Amino acid sequence: MSNYIIDAIKMGILETFEMTFFASILAYVGGLPIGILLYATAKDRILENKPVNFVLGLLVNICRSLPFLILLVLLIPFTRFVTGSSIGTTASIVPLTVGAIPIVARMVESSLSEVSPGIIEAANSMGASPLYIILHFILPEATPSLLLGGAINIATVLGYSAMAGVIGGGGLGAIALQYGYYRYQKEVLWTTVTILVIMVMLIQEGGNIIAKKARK
Repeated sequence: MSNYIIDAIKMGILETFEMTFFASILAYVGGLPIGILLYATAKDRILENKPVNFVLGLLVNICRSLPFLILLVLLIPFTRFVTGSSIGTTASIVPLTVGAIPIVARMVESSLSEVSPGIIEAANSMGASPLYIILHFILPEATPSLLLGGAINIATVLGYSAMAGVIGGGGLGAIALQYGYYRYQKEVLWTTVTILVIMVMLIQEGGNIIAKKARK
């Protein structure tokens, strides 16, 4: 590979990290409270509310059912409104965030559901409010599972970032398409794929290590 391609791959790695980092943070800003609400408003939970739970669950399920490539296209007007452009690394963060929010929400709901009901009953018996129970009992108890789920979600966003190259997003996905696919440079394609796989494995392994430490 030429020095130009090597430099492009290096820049692609940085752009992929940028998209993944910011999209993951923003996805948790939006997805964490939704996941908590989905958990808390479910049947026999501390804030049981069937209408709220149904509406939230329906919206999350609809968003999750959309293939990410279709979501990328559907969000082009919104992305252009938010960032002033529909292409590039910064613009790609918008659909990545929107696509990851429902995944985060369901992952958070699942993690919180693993908390033993006995802990919640004990908190209730002490007269703790629902908000206090969530913040001081449920979330701390679910932390290891939340951390593990966080690693999975970050790896998912990383995978989505590669698809953003289809509509002009930056990162390794764009390089794989522009040079590896369109220009038939197979060594570039396999190099970018290998890097993406390594990045996903490192994120997953890092999440496992942090989750194990949190359990201790």
